[in-house]
Amino acid sequence: MTAPLRFRAAGPDDAARIAGLHADSWRRHYRGAYADSYLDGDVEAERRVVWSGRLAASGGTGTLLAEQGERLVGFVHVVFDDDPRWGSLVDNLHVVPDRHRTGVGTRLLARAARAVTEQATGTGLYLWVLAQNAAAQAFYAARGATHVETATVGPPGGDPTRLNGTPRKLRMVWADAASLCPLPERR
Repeated sequence: MTAPLRFRAAGPDDAARIAGLHADSWRRHYRGAYADSYLDGDVEAERRVVWSGRLAASGGTGTLLAEQGERLVGFVHVVFDDDPRWGSLVDNLHVVPDRHRTGVGTRLLARAARAVTEQATGTGLYLWVLAQNAAAQAFYAARGATHVETATVGPPGGDPTRLNGTPRKLRMVWADAASLCPLPERR
């Protein structure tokens, strides 16, 4: 029997597990846009430094974990009121491969949207997705996101050698984060 899915706010002690999932996701989905030398290197250690800093900071962001038993199966990170026009940024949303298409990502996105409705001053929600990541684009579009802009991907850590050429990214937008929040259950 599979343990039930539970959600909780991330804390500083979760940085290593988040970094591991983040690095694995980048290796699977960012190959071609990011340099193989970067992805095949110690990207997990680099992500651990990033996540340790993010989770130690207070205010303005939220990171939510999805767990089954002791296993991290997904996470979402939101930067509240990131952009005056587009609203709050879903900076990261990653789910382990064997839990794709099981509702974990949808539930994380809905919880991120609920946090925006409760904590942000604006109602908008947006994210960036790599142009090559057609599956993620379809996921977001199926949940009502609109593609409004295409831009060039910035290099991870500001190091241009970590990119292959000039990969592109798409801004996907929800004008109202509440549109992603599930209706309350009827009794």
